[in-house]
Amino acid sequence: MEDKNLERWRLMLGGDQADGTDVRLSGDLQQMDQVLAALYEGERSGGLGASSPKVSRWLGDIRTYFPKSVVQVMQQDAFKRLNLKSMLMEPEMLELVEPDVHMVANLLSLSRMIPEKTKDTAREVVRKVVEQLMQKLAQPMQQAVTGSLNRAARNRRPRHSEIDWNATILKNLKHYQKDYKTIIPEVRIGYGRKRRSSMKDIILCVDQSGSMATSVVYSGIFGAVMASLPAVSTKMVVFDTAVVDLTEDLQDPVDLLFGVQLGGGTDINLAMGYCQQITTRPADTVLVLITDLYEGGNTEEMRKKILSLAGSGVQIVVLLALNDEGKPYYDHQNAAFLAQHGIPAFACSPDLFPDLMAAALQKLDMALWAANQGISTAQG
Repeated sequence: MEDKNLERWRLMLGGDQADGTDVRLSGDLQQMDQVLAALYEGERSGGLGASSPKVSRWLGDIRTYFPKSVVQVMQQDAFKRLNLKSMLMEPEMLELVEPDVHMVANLLSLSRMIPEKTKDTAREVVRKVVEQLMQKLAQPMQQAVTGSLNRAARNRRPRHSEIDWNATILKNLKHYQKDYKTIIPEVRIGYGRKRRSSMKDIILCVDQSGSMATSVVYSGIFGAVMASLPAVSTKMVVFDTAVVDLTEDLQDPVDLLFGVQLGGGTDINLAMGYCQQITTRPADTVLVLITDLYEGGNTEEMRKKILSLAGSGVQIVVLLALNDEGKPYYDHQNAAFLAQHGIPAFACSPDLFPDLMAAALQKLDMALWAANQGISTAQG
């Protein structure tokens, strides 16, 4: 066991004379060391350089010697440390990459530069990740949204098929008959029939500047799921210094994502103006604004438009990020201004987003919801 621990320390420390382990590696461990050195110790190992054969071999090696979760981290480190975005331009190399949401973000940011020979392969990589995320996230999203709308439509004179038995039992516990070991349901609570008046409009308004790349990917996935639900009407808008309505592409999230143009500036004010135009039922609308709040347009007008939307009855949720990447960068002054007016801003992980939408559709206090989830709201 001690030898195994020393070998792990040797792999982590890199084998320089000062590592203190005096351990010599062989076999697979030696191969693993060379793979790690190529990425993290470029000067000692010669690195990967710009050689396609070297990169291709390295991609294969990391998948051989490391688990999938580690592979994805190493690939991201390679993009950042070794400027290997050029590897995405070759279909043969792209096929070797372990796809994940960060890979999709990289591909989308390069979509305008991807050569014709690589486009089909890039599209398949994106489709594979989209399908994986849909399998993971679709059911929780559907259950959360439909459940919240059902709760909003409860009535006290339901038909038998419409009775919410859990709620009915809880409501009638005081009528428990000990002798008969049963409850007399004096009050029945049920899910009312869906009516147009109980439907909700959802607008996803997403900042497509480069720093929001993974948030854009997750937004597209959730937008596609919500667009498939008959009880809500979902629109998706992306913006930089212009506004693009991608609602028509929600039926195919891959098409939607390739309609995004990551990068460029940010004009939140322009996006809020467009959202005002497409809001027809303010009291039944949830607007999810996903942005780091760094405004490149007119800050004063942007603030006025957000407050105007909220004042008209729109439930506004400001997400500084929709990803698992930790604490986001954001404009603290704009976040503080919104918080002072009852619109908290915070980051949300994809796993929590379905619950967030359920809370927003019920018009709950979003600051309280965030606190209950252990999420810190933005401070000025």
